[in-house]
Amino acid sequence: MNVNLKNLVSISEANQNFSKVARMVDENGAAVILKNNAPRYVLIDYGKLQADVEADNETLEDVATRLLQKHRKAFEKLAK
Repeated sequence: MNVNLKNLVSISEANQNFSKVARMVDENGAAVILKNNAPRYVLIDYGKLQADVEADNETLEDVATRLLQKHRKAFEKLAK
């Protein structure tokens, strides 16, 4: 994930003005919350999270298919 300096917010500001942080996420897709001037938390749009999870699942299915095809003969022997 790319971090834009405009997306950084202190934990105290996030605590006091959460609606501002939520608008930041709506505009930029994510906000990084700093604790003791170090990145500690990331707030992201739920739709983006869901899309990322689905992309990871597709990748896993592709890898599984490739491995099954690559070792098909071995799996057929094991199935006997």
